[in-house]
Amino acid sequence: MMRLMRFLKPYRTQVALVMALVLAQAIANLYLPDLNANIINDGVAQGDTAFIMREGGIMLAVALALGVVSIVSVYWGARVAMAFGRDVRHAVFHTVQRFSLAELNAFGAPSLITRSTNDVQQLQMLVVMGLNIMVMAPFMAIGGIIMAVRQDAPLSLLIAVVIPLMAVILGVLARRAMPLFRSMQSRIDRVNQVMREKLAGIRVIRAFVRTGYEEQRFDVANRELSETMLGVGRLFAIMMPAVMAVFNLALVATMWFGGLRIDSGAMPIGNLTAFLTYIMQILMSVMMAAFMFVMVPRAAASADRVNEVLDTVPQIADPAEPVVPPVRTGTVEFRDVEFRYPGAEDAVLCGITFRAEPGTTTAIVGSTGSGKSTLINLIPRFYDVTGGQLLVDGVDVRGMTQAELWSRIGFIPQKAFLFSGTVASNLRYGRTDATDEELWHALEVAQGAAFVSALDGGLDAPITQGGTNVSGGQRQRLAIARALVKRPEIYVFDDSFSALDFKTDAALRAALTRDTAQATVIIVAQRVSTIMHADRIVVLDEGRIVGIGTHDELMGCCPTYGEIVRSQLTEEEVA
Repeated sequence: MMRLMRFLKPYRTQVALVMALVLAQAIANLYLPDLNANIINDGVAQGDTAFIMREGGIMLAVALALGVVSIVSVYWGARVAMAFGRDVRHAVFHTVQRFSLAELNAFGAPSLITRSTNDVQQLQMLVVMGLNIMVMAPFMAIGGIIMAVRQDAPLSLLIAVVIPLMAVILGVLARRAMPLFRSMQSRIDRVNQVMREKLAGIRVIRAFVRTGYEEQRFDVANRELSETMLGVGRLFAIMMPAVMAVFNLALVATMWFGGLRIDSGAMPIGNLTAFLTYIMQILMSVMMAAFMFVMVPRAAASADRVNEVLDTVPQIADPAEPVVPPVRTGTVEFRDVEFRYPGAEDAVLCGITFRAEPGTTTAIVGSTGSGKSTLINLIPRFYDVTGGQLLVDGVDVRGMTQAELWSRIGFIPQKAFLFSGTVASNLRYGRTDATDEELWHALEVAQGAAFVSALDGGLDAPITQGGTNVSGGQRQRLAIARALVKRPEIYVFDDSFSALDFKTDAALRAALTRDTAQATVIIVAQRVSTIMHADRIVVLDEGRIVGIGTHDELMGCCPTYGEIVRSQLTEEEVA
């Protein structure tokens, strides 16, 4: 947890101000009972009205100042805590932004969401309470003990019994609470995961009539979270009665023994009044510490989870001395590339060697599981090759910055994703200064101009998160148009035509050929009709290249390609 306190360094001045104000409150709280004792002993007992009015006025002024200081300290404490939470969330988000797919898969989306929201909120609450309570509690306790001893030293021996007893109770409860809080955060992750799967897969769930099963899954995760939270609740349900019992017994003992000392003349009644106030302040400080004990274990568990993210070093990072390719032609070259996923024994890709030139279209085909998507995910460095070299414009992609590499690539993923906003904001995602004319041109090439024109608002038509308010084919065409607006040197299409009908597919490919004539185009496709006119076709089988050539060349020399073609086309179409 202490490592996260570095996020408070920019607010040292504000923290010092809050601590000073809190200490001022503590001093005022310790001063008021002493004034009250003086009024009772020297004013009320002697009937000195002028003394009572003078000392009472001082008490009233101190009380008013205490109220103002309390408001200011809470205000600035809240500002510091909110700024701290903002900075931690930014750091988590920035770190996750640099994660490769390996780290994202290792943590999982539900866990990362919980860590950047719920866990950070726990830390934020600890800071806001800590600045006001954790600073005041020890000062009030120590100051209260000193002031209580000043009032009556023999009676102060009660404190030596009460405080250790409360410390033992709180220590035992805190020790048992820590593992429960760790478990609670994991259970929250699980609830988020099940909920996300439920929302993302709602169509599949209903199509297979599995609503009852999903409700059962959620009930199990929800019940586990509830049981853990009930365990925490039961644990701390014991704490408050135990602390209050000690608190009340201490007051009774103080009244009993204090009354005996007053009766014997060893202690003025005003001193007993002040002593009772100091005992209450000491015990209240311990109770505030007890309240913090409720928060600290959970915040510590959250801090560990946040630190796990912040301490994770991405497997893919920019080099210390990046190289900028001297030209921007868009040449992509695989040199004996091998790739295996982290922890896997066998390589997914092995011995991949080919070159994709500007002005040409290179298609990659193969059966399911042959490694097509994995291969093209290496180009934008979603993963790094584990053997061989992958070069863009003559430079190993590991030798240039990721931003430099990505600036040359227009990537259209297999599952088209749109962001909430408008059609125009999505199309300008890769190039914010694109004009409306460029947007319409990209839409025409992507065969999307007609349906966008029909939308209410055209380019300003709203798009929901994920593009759920448009069809799958429309999402794909908008994703293709988004890449075209960027005007990169390399276009990578990862089965980006699967949701299009044959007519639209053919029209789009013809328009793409004209519009990307100077760029390097790499296409992964399941349909042979989509790639049979490519300049070069790379055939994959079990992670290895089994054929490279044009459609006609491969039909004569590559049995694997021939099987794929004959499985999709009739003999007349093949001929």
